[in-house]
Amino acid sequence: MKRTLAALLLCTALVAVVEAAKIKVQAEPDPDYDFATVKTFAWDADAGAVVMARTQKDDPAPIKAFVDPRIRKYVEEAMVKKGLKPATAGPADVQLHYYVLVTINSNGQYMGQFLPSVPYWGLPAFNGSTSALEVVTRGSLVLDALLPGATDQRKVVWRGIAQSTVEDIDPDPVRDARIKNAVALLIQKFPLKKKNK
Repeated sequence: MKRTLAALLLCTALVAVVEAAKIKVQAEPDPDYDFATVKTFAWDADAGAVVMARTQKDDPAPIKAFVDPRIRKYVEEAMVKKGLKPATAGPADVQLHYYVLVTINSNGQYMGQFLPSVPYWGLPAFNGSTSALEVVTRGSLVLDALLPGATDQRKVVWRGIAQSTVEDIDPDPVRDARIKNAVALLIQKFPLKKKNK
């Protein structure tokens, strides 16, 4: 029984590592903002939005129902782990807002794509034909940290973006692990001091 449990835990850990490796993360802080002043955070009034750009029949409501509580939970846990606190009284130092974008991404290659127009061995040019085509659904999690203020006048001081390919057939535990890993990687990039210029 102990061996089975250990093997199961090892497999789960390996899946998490593989999932994390598939996630591309980038973040950009405002170089003029002093992040050392950030001690508290709070969610925006509506917290986030899901935008589906695959087909006209896409319904973002089921996706938002799944991702919203998970994104909020994992972001809050990661921010607390980083040393920041949820605002309980008064305005927070930064307000958080997320966007989940679901789009189609394609990648194609054709024969001779990487060759010069006239190769050194003198073969004549030939027409390229598609020899590989990949169409995938790409999911992006965009997390913004904004300064408090009127909704239309707030300034984004930090934006992090995590991207990964997703499948409609992915089971819920895989989706949950992907969200958790994406959030952890994003919050790692949230600065706690002013960026050096």
